[in-house]
Amino acid sequence: MAQNVPKKQMAQVIEKTGGPVEFKEIDVQQPGPDEVLVNIKFSGVCHTDLHAVNGDWPLPTKLPLVGGHEGAGVVVAKGDLVKDIEIGDHAGVKWINGSCLACSFCQQSDEPLCPHALLSGYTVDGTFQQYCIAKAAHVARLHKDIPLDAVAPVLCAGITVYKGLKESGARPGQTVAIVGAGGGLGSLAQQYAKAMGLRVIAIDTGDEKKKMSLEQLGASTFVDFSTSKNLVKDVQNATEDGLGPHAVILVAVNEKPFQQAAEYVRPRGTVICIGLPAGAYLKAPVFETVIKMVTIRGSYVGNRKDSAEAIEFFRRGLIKAPFKVVGLSELESVYDKMKAGAIAGRYVLDTSK
Repeated sequence: MAQNVPKKQMAQVIEKTGGPVEFKEIDVQQPGPDEVLVNIKFSGVCHTDLHAVNGDWPLPTKLPLVGGHEGAGVVVAKGDLVKDIEIGDHAGVKWINGSCLACSFCQQSDEPLCPHALLSGYTVDGTFQQYCIAKAAHVARLHKDIPLDAVAPVLCAGITVYKGLKESGARPGQTVAIVGAGGGLGSLAQQYAKAMGLRVIAIDTGDEKKKMSLEQLGASTFVDFSTSKNLVKDVQNATEDGLGPHAVILVAVNEKPFQQAAEYVRPRGTVICIGLPAGAYLKAPVFETVIKMVTIRGSYVGNRKDSAEAIEFFRRGLIKAPFKVVGLSELESVYDKMKAGAIAGRYVLDTSK
């Protein structure tokens, strides 16, 4: 079953590890029996996509590869086994493109941990193209009143930070520190935290990110790591009792913040590691970690239920992802800004340009 679908499309393709990405015409693929074909209208650009270009994560990448995993669009074709989504429905293609649905992880709603998971823009072609395939069971269902450009960043960044906040166990009225607060993940994490009744300490650098955090995203305090003379004390002093935040959400893209978090989180606090700096290691002072009973844990992307919940926060108007729209053809320039650390919020690609 399909609408009128062209044979060719424009896409951003990586031919070899290290890039560059090439904007060119490729074939439109046909969905398999349990798949849908989504006409991608907008796709967010995530730091993970740059790792896919560079090949600096210990994950095999498909080559040639179409990157991207924050795609929002319209279902235009589906396989014969697909019964619960219709042509014309709006859908989102996420990082988890598909999973086996049969292993012990899938059976307990941990499908991101499935050993056979398909990863959009990494092990299968992703959303930096006009038509993208995904397993029907895993595409996000989007109400038609949701703007497709604005929801794109939620499909990875929003779902990921929402999952991390849930994993932290922080309760309404408690304080979370968000490290990398002004970036694509952090800007959403601040809003989800506020919507969940949490008090936010934003940690990042620069006047633009400070202004955005305090005036737009609801942070109660901003700590600039580049000007702070004692980051640990500054973060602890930003809490009402001086004991530090109940949880730390690490979405930074370099290693150093991961080494500091256990020092300023409060006793019985939780450090949630989400960001994935290439080649980085976690370190924490053993004595303080033990006597403060600190928990350090990783948080990956959300499952299908987490995804639906995170999107519902957005649909209700509680989340407004800061984003700028540019054409799909401009992806290379977005990567250049990303490398320079010059992006506040998220870039979204319009696939018609």
